[in-house]
Amino acid sequence: MSKEEKRKRVAIYCRVSTTEQAEEGYSIGEQERLIREYCTKQDYEVYKVFSDAGISGKDIVHRPAIQELLKDATEKKFDMVMSWKINRLSRKLEDAIKIVNTLDRYGISYQSYSERFESDTPAGKMQFQMMALVGEFERNTIAQNVKMGMKAKARAGEWCGGAAPLGYHWVPLEGTENAARKKSRLEIEETEAEAVRLIYDLYASGKGYKAIVNHINKLGYKSKKGNAFSVAQLRTILTNPVYIGKVRYDVRRNWNEKRRSNINPEPIIADGIHQAIIEEEQWNQVQFLISQKSGKPSRIYDGEYPLTGILKCPECGAGMVISRVCNKKVDGSKRKLTYYACGNWKNKGTAVCHSNMIRVEKANSVVYQRMEEILNDDKVFNEVYSRVNREHNILKKNACMEQTLQEKERQKLENRMSRNHEAYEDGLITKEEFLTRKNQLEQQMEQVRERTNESRLILLEEERREIPKEAVRAILQNFSLALSGDIDHTIRKRLLHLLIKEITVDRDRNIDSIKIKLSDDLIRFLQNNGGTPPDGAPSVFMFREFGMKSLELEFVI
Repeated sequence: MSKEEKRKRVAIYCRVSTTEQAEEGYSIGEQERLIREYCTKQDYEVYKVFSDAGISGKDIVHRPAIQELLKDATEKKFDMVMSWKINRLSRKLEDAIKIVNTLDRYGISYQSYSERFESDTPAGKMQFQMMALVGEFERNTIAQNVKMGMKAKARAGEWCGGAAPLGYHWVPLEGTENAARKKSRLEIEETEAEAVRLIYDLYASGKGYKAIVNHINKLGYKSKKGNAFSVAQLRTILTNPVYIGKVRYDVRRNWNEKRRSNINPEPIIADGIHQAIIEEEQWNQVQFLISQKSGKPSRIYDGEYPLTGILKCPECGAGMVISRVCNKKVDGSKRKLTYYACGNWKNKGTAVCHSNMIRVEKANSVVYQRMEEILNDDKVFNEVYSRVNREHNILKKNACMEQTLQEKERQKLENRMSRNHEAYEDGLITKEEFLTRKNQLEQQMEQVRERTNESRLILLEEERREIPKEAVRAILQNFSLALSGDIDHTIRKRLLHLLIKEITVDRDRNIDSIKIKLSDDLIRFLQNNGGTPPDGAPSVFMFREFGMKSLELEFVI
């Protein structure tokens, strides 16, 4: 490497799943050590090590380290990404290609330590895609084998639900203490089992979920994670056959699918190797009572109450839900009033929080008015305008820097060409040496011209695609029109939930602050649900029309 060349900056990415942590050669430390040694030999500078420990490679959304790496890539903080194997990036072909394409967009190459090729050549790209495909095949095969093994365990009466349920803890199976893969069984945890028995006794006596939650929380009983009990947890406890000594497995067909449409009508139910906490007679009684009440809705999903979930309790920060109160007038007639109330209070009782109710009409009116003000606010407009053009500005800046670098390189090459001519004229080198150097320098000069032209084209393209101020203004106005227009209650609720991250209420039950978010999901929703612009104004689709690849903005107003 010449003194004139800059040391290549390498970002190291390491990942190990939970099941891989114990396997030789998979540890985070070993991956990092091998790649660091390689970088030292190549005289590369290690920019940073990004590690996702105990995380599956089936997707990239839930991996904070890879997300941080991709963010730094947009700012060109390194020149290359290196991992131990391609399957460390992802075991899913689509995600692996997406990562490498993102890196390539910012002039960053990818290299695998174990599979020696780089992604910046056609042959390397083809090899990368083939290896990524193999990685996905391996993941699917492993998943299938694990599923078969878990089903076999369940049929043998072993618990396959991961963490021990309330009332139980794990103990090693006799004879497996020293085995490579230790086996465990569930054993009754008596303190927790008391809570389970009390829950079943109270429900069998006719108590409802809310009354039971209030009672056991006031007595100081805690969930498995040490928190107060909720209504949802009670339902799970009261319908789990583990408490009568059974094992239930394969309830969900596919955890990636929606829960309600994903129920397996014929899950595995087998006699477990653990002891029961609840008598089967009481279990049958409880299941009968649950079935009698199953037709009654437990929650209100009416789009007339759009702030449920995003309106936050001023005391505990939980989402507010609908609560109805019946007031008796002087003349004896009754009036039903609807409030937003603390979800923790409604779900877990007064032992956790208080109602902190605010009238639905009051909250809705204030929020609608505030949102109209926000979407027409100059501060918000300036932030949006700056953000939507940030990517263009970064690419323009990088293109300008690249042009500057290539201009310096061009001048260096011209100087070397002149010195080569002088050396030949002065008889210091032979004609053959002169021609060899000349050819090399001309090739290098041609590469410089190509890179300069590429940078020039990028600069022109990004200037063309920059979103003008008038377009941003019109788009924000369109959001406001979509929110205030004559639209279905359900659509308005969905729009608000996409537009607002949270609303806080002060101690006096007044709207305190609104945190809004402008995101890709909001754009897509408007595309699918109208968004007709005023006469002469651009549509909401213009973010995409101008080449905007992503939109993620938050404001607290």
